[in-house]
Amino acid sequence: MDFRPFFIIGDLISNGLVGAVVGLLCALTVGVGWPMFVVMILAMLLGMLVALVLFFPLSIFFGAMEVMLPTMFSGMISGMVVGMWCTMVALSPGSGAFLGAICALASLMIVWVLNKRLQGPQLCVDGGDHGG
Repeated sequence: MDFRPFFIIGDLISNGLVGAVVGLLCALTVGVGWPMFVVMILAMLLGMLVALVLFFPLSIFFGAMEVMLPTMFSGMISGMVVGMWCTMVALSPGSGAFLGAICALASLMIVWVLNKRLQGPQLCVDGGDHGG
């Protein structure tokens, strides 16, 4: 993952966009009383589909691998959470989009933390230890 500001902002925008679109679509399609397990699976697939469609324009600006993993994960998490929420309470499209974006940004933070933990401490060119 790239730590330059352009790519950080790109991650925030792309994941927030995917989560918002998935949340919006879930709020528009899922109704109260639908079977929660079925909705969870279908909304997860919907999230992956939305992430796949938005991957192509977003990867032009931010890189293929840098966009694919976080947006797929964000789409799946947003779809599952918002979809299951919609089975219990009717959400407005705006509320669904907002909740989807929040879920997507939370899942992005999970990806960033796990990536940093997997990389371990990094020795910089100047000899200092600037990793976590």
